[in-house]
Formats: sequence, C-alpha cells, structure tokens
Amino acid sequence: MANGRLREAILNAGLTPLSLAERVGVSPKTAERWITLNRVPYPRHRHAIAGLLKERESYLWPNAASPERVARVAESEVVHVYSRRSAVPYDLWRRLIEQSSERIGILVYAGLFLPELVPTLIRDLQERALAGVDVRLLLGNPESEAVAQRGAEEGIGDAIAGKVRNVMAFYNQLQDVPGVHARFHSTTLYNSIYRFDNEMLVNTHAYGFPAAHAPVFHLRRLSGGDLFDTYADSFDRVWSSAAPIWPPPVAG
Repeated sequence: MANGRLREAILNAGLTPLSLAERVGVSPKTAERWITLNRVPYPRHRHAIAGLLKERESYLWPNAASPERVARVAESEVVHVYSRRSAVPYDLWRRLIEQSSERIGILVYAGLFLPELVPTLIRDLQERALAGVDVRLLLGNPESEAVAQRGAEEGIGDAIAGKVRNVMAFYNQLQDVPGVHARFHSTTLYNSIYRFDNEMLVNTHAYGFPAAHAPVFHLRRLSGGDLFDTYADSFDRVWSSAAPIWPPPVAG
C-alpha cells in the first residue's frame, strides 16, 4: 500500500520525489519506494524528511517507532515543570512571544493575566502577525455553561465571564490586523494552552483551584514524540468547534 500521507506532504511542500531525494541525499528509486511501497526510511532520513515537509514523523510513518521509543521521546519533550503559573519566568513569556515565526495559539477562558503581565502583548502580537505569524486566540464564551461552571467550581460566581469581557478590551485592538483570528469556545477546559511555534506552556486545571495556582508544563516538540502533539491536537479540536468573535471584513 502506498504512503498517501507522505505523497500529499511532498506535494504540499512544493517538492517532487526527485527533489526530495536530492535534498535528503538518497537515490530517486529509494524515494519512490518510500511512497509507492510504503517503505520506512532510516531514522536519520525520517527526521530530515519530517523537517523538510514540516510534518510529524508519527504522522508520516505511524508505525515506525516502537511505543517504548515514543514514550522515551515524549518524556524528553518536557523542558520544565513549574509548580504554579506565577512561577513561569517573565523572560520566558517574552522570549516565546518575540521569537515565534510561524504560529501563536492561546487557549484560555479569559487569561486576563497575560496582557497584564506583558504590557506590550497587543503590540507584540500585532508585530508577529504582520511578520507572517498565524495568531489564534481562543477565549471562553462568557454566555456559555462551561464558563459559568468554572466560576462556580472556583467559588467566584460569574467573575470569569467578567474577565473574558475585560480581556476583550485588549484583544479587540487586533480586530483588523491581518493574521490575527479570535474565536469563542464553549468547551470544558481541562488545560490552558499557550503555543509558540514548537514550544508550549500547558497550564493544567485542578478542581476548585484557579489556574494561577495550578502547575505549568513547558514543552518542546521533538521529532518522534507525541506529548506536544497531544496538546496541539487538543487546541485544533477546540478551534474547529469555536465561533468567530469578530465579524468578517466587508468586501470592497
């Protein structure tokens, strides 16, 4: 059976089997076998191909790595664990934002602390978006049952809905910036996710505690791992079910 995922990824990257073979340093016949016969490349070639195609090894070759190896790599994706969100260094937030070159994703209910912690956040996001970074903001729908339930669990009533409305005063400044997209979600939020290219801060949620008092995992994606991708996929699932906050631009 042919490897359709690899074939499609090569086409999406604007390459051909021949050009891929040249870039990786193998014969054209070898590259063709990877596609038509679903032959699995050597690990060094898988790593190079995944980098060129900007795809995950686990996506292109789901059965290439043993579960044990995937587990070992996933453990290495954990850069640091912070006991609570306030322990995450300010300089780390700044570096992750400023060095992003492809995508920034924020999944929260409100996350009001972030523009308060980083006073230049709105300007930074605008600059990143104008430089070609895909900026996606996912905020809790203040009218949703999920947001109300979270406030009840923390014993703060409808305060979270109020925080969502407050944070929108910041993010509304980005409404007309190309490359910035914002949506309301109504999902149960098990983690707040802050993604910056291939690094991520995952703020776990604990019943009865505000997110600021819960641990944060600093993750960095590694080829062959699946921990980072688990949270990246979770972000994408919420995004696909969320509703745009801002109306589409008027044509003409």
